Order: sequence, then structure tokens, then C-alpha cells
Amino acid sequence: MNHPKDISIKDFTYHLPDEQIAKYPLPQRDESKLLLYKNGVISEDVYKNIAKHIPADSLLVFNNTKVVEARLLFQKPTGGTIEIFCLEPFDDVDIAQALMQQGKARWKCLVGGASKWKNGLLEKRINNGDEIIQLFAEKIEQLNDSYVVELTWHSPDLSFVEVLHAAGLLPIPPYLNRQAEQSDYERYQTIYAKNEGSVAAPTAGLHFTSNVIQLLNEKEILQEYVTLHVGAGTFKPVKSDKMEDHEMHSEWIDVSCVTIENILKHLSREIIPVGTTSLRTIETLYWMGVKIYFDPLISLDALEIKQWDAYELAEKTIDAKQALQALLSWMSTRDMNRIIIPTQLLIAPGYKAMIADAIITNFHQPGSTLLLLVAALTGDDWRKIYSYALENNFRFLSYGDGSLLWVNK
Repeated sequence: MNHPKDISIKDFTYHLPDEQIAKYPLPQRDESKLLLYKNGVISEDVYKNIAKHIPADSLLVFNNTKVVEARLLFQKPTGGTIEIFCLEPFDDVDIAQALMQQGKARWKCLVGGASKWKNGLLEKRINNGDEIIQLFAEKIEQLNDSYVVELTWHSPDLSFVEVLHAAGLLPIPPYLNRQAEQSDYERYQTIYAKNEGSVAAPTAGLHFTSNVIQLLNEKEILQEYVTLHVGAGTFKPVKSDKMEDHEMHSEWIDVSCVTIENILKHLSREIIPVGTTSLRTIETLYWMGVKIYFDPLISLDALEIKQWDAYELAEKTIDAKQALQALLSWMSTRDMNRIIIPTQLLIAPGYKAMIADAIITNFHQPGSTLLLLVAALTGDDWRKIYSYALENNFRFLSYGDGSLLWVNK
């Protein structure tokens, strides 16, 4: 693989008119337009027909994470509003565990109006059925791009995720430039959302309906589920000139042995992740397998995939079957039926997809790591794909239309 550290993000931008950013979803999820790209050829259809464009016996990999109400609004005694956006746990613990903490939680947060919040506690009273709960927030530490905030509540049997359900607001993307509305609570979740922990939706999956799933089943297109809890870093712009100066965001993945075994069985057929998060997850499985193959006694901490690992391990490339078998064997010797670990894998031009044969994904922001991922899979044709979408009135970003892109190999 060619190392992408010298990539200039200025080469991966385009003009996105505001009117082509979808501020709201279409009335029907599966009526969204679907751009089709394969072997340099572009065509289009709608999502309700996606099964027609996927070979029978393919495997789709979905991300079943669920968005939590991570935005908390506190009123200052003077009347001003402080917004606390919970990003991820401050302690080194996976998000699922952190959401189950009781009585107290420390999280990395973005703080709106931070300059107006000096020292001291902020208080919020929450109606939780017949119970009034007091929620307190204290600013503990300022980090480079966020704050450590300690949240406490006087109801020790109540978990943090229950507090967020009762007190929080849905964190719809900032580029929508609007507040969350009641309809967003349904439409900014996939129909298969299950495991709570994301602060942004895996938006490629928003187009899928029970009818689309039924058509996939009828064609014997199989489905598997992984979990990657999407962090606010997915919206983090690349501000550095060269990629080597950009720190890729880290996100937690959760994958079962059964899912890894099913991916292993389908390596001779098409494996298609639904969304960039699903793709990062299954490619992370490969690189963890590589690490294990060359170091069978590796620890869980050392197994974490860092930003540049794929490029620095490129000389040790093995086939996907060997990698997944190594990972399964390593998990078996440790009696692990699932692996929960952060990944910081950056997929950019120069990267070769090791497991994925295609991707189903929306249209991404200019100059983003998500666009770099698309360019890694499609090469220079990403410009042709995005130009076609812009010229043919496709709707962009989270609530917009999407695409089925086959990897150029």
C-alpha cells in the first residue's frame, strides 16, 4: 500500500451547494435515489430496488448502533443556556459500559457557551415519570478540543443512558442548521438500531425498510450485524494541509465470533458493508488478524488498530482467510465470544480493501475523511461519481440519497 500521509486534503474537495444538502429525510426511506457505480460505469435507481443490483448469496454487513440523546441543555442562574454535548467516556471504558454507570459519569464533552460557564455546578431538574431527578454538571478539565465534565444525579438506580433518555436531546448533524424535531427521533435511527452508544447515525442504513430487507431475504442476500459507536469525530474536518498532521478519530467496535465466522465463510463471495462505519469495522478485523498472525501472544491493548497501522503493516499482508482464522483462534484461547475494542483505522487513497467488495454509502462532506475513504475504494473516479450526483440532483449528507459503489481492484 502507498502511505497516505502526504495526501493534501485540498485535492479531495468539491463545491457543495447548500440547496443540495438534505435538511430533512424523504417521506419514505426507500424512495431515496441510489447511484450505482461499477467498473467505471454510473447509473441510478432507488433504494427500494437495491436487491436487484446485489448478487444472490452476497453478505451485507450492517452497523446496528443506536443514537443516544447526547445533548444536554442547562440554564444558568442568570438565565443563559449552556449546552453540553456528551462525546465519549473520559475513562478508558467502552461506551456500552459507560452508559450503564449509575449516579455519576465523567465524559469528554463539547460545551456551548463554555466561556460563560465559570466554576461551580450547573443544575437541571428532570421529570422522569413520577420522579423529579436533579442532574448536576461540573467542568473538571479543559482538553485540546473538548472538556471533561462530571455529571451526577440523585437517583442511584438510574443508569446514565436512562438519564440521557429523560433529559437529553437528539444530536442531529450540525450542518442541518436546525433543532431536532419529533420526527428526527424516528428517522435519525435505522430500523435495526439496537445497541445504544452513538452520537451520530450510521446514515447509509437510514434508507433500509422492512420491505427492502424482505426483498434481500427473498434473493438470499444474507445480513450480518456489527456495532461501531459513531462519535462526533465523524464530522471532524481535516484542517491540516497534509494527512500526516491530522489525528483520525477513534471509535469503539463490538463484533461477535459468529459474525466473524460468517464473514470468513463469505470471503469467496461479495461482502458489502452498509456504511463507512461497517467498512471500517470489518477492515479492522482483518488488520487485527494480521497482528495476531505474526504475534499470537499479543495483548488486547496492543491489538487496537491505530491510524497508520494498515500502511505500516502492509509488508506483512496475508490473505483475509488467514487473518480472520487467526483472530478467531486468538479469541477462542481467551474464551471471548465477542471483541470490543477501539479502532482508529484511517482509510484513504493508497489503501487496499482487504475484505469489502463494495460499499453502500451516502454522499459525504468535502474535505472529510469519509470522502477519502470513498476515494480509496473508487480511485480518481470519486470525482466522476460526485459530479454525476451533483448534476443529477442527488441529495447530500446524512438525510440525503446514497450509492452502491463497487471497489476498483
